[in-house]
Amino acid sequence: MADQQLAVVAGPDEHGLGEELEALGVDVRRIDGLVTAAALSEAGIAEATLFVLTDVEEATGIPIAKELNSNALAVTYAERSLPEFVAGVADLAVDPDLMDAATVAEELVDGAADRAA
Repeated sequence: MADQQLAVVAGPDEHGLGEELEALGVDVRRIDGLVTAAALSEAGIAEATLFVLTDVEEATGIPIAKELNSNALAVTYAERSLPEFVAGVADLAVDPDLMDAATVAEELVDGAADRAA
């Protein structure tokens, strides 16, 4: 059996994506403040399969997360678009108005299984 997936979720998560990931068996660790290298490391980014950002104001956390773990899928789940300087670094950007948290969680978990295969 594969190890449990780990997701680092940064931001307020008003739409409950973290809870939906947990419901699918993902170990979710949260960052509630600034998304710094220290906060990411403390949350376990080195072992994470997913980095989910829900606050585009903290978009600089995406390249930091990718530097610490280039294999983690960097996903934004927010209404606002990413700033141009970081948009190319994120792997996926989803607007909660277009796709609900349960569907996104299912796709992320299924996609991680496909990437591991």
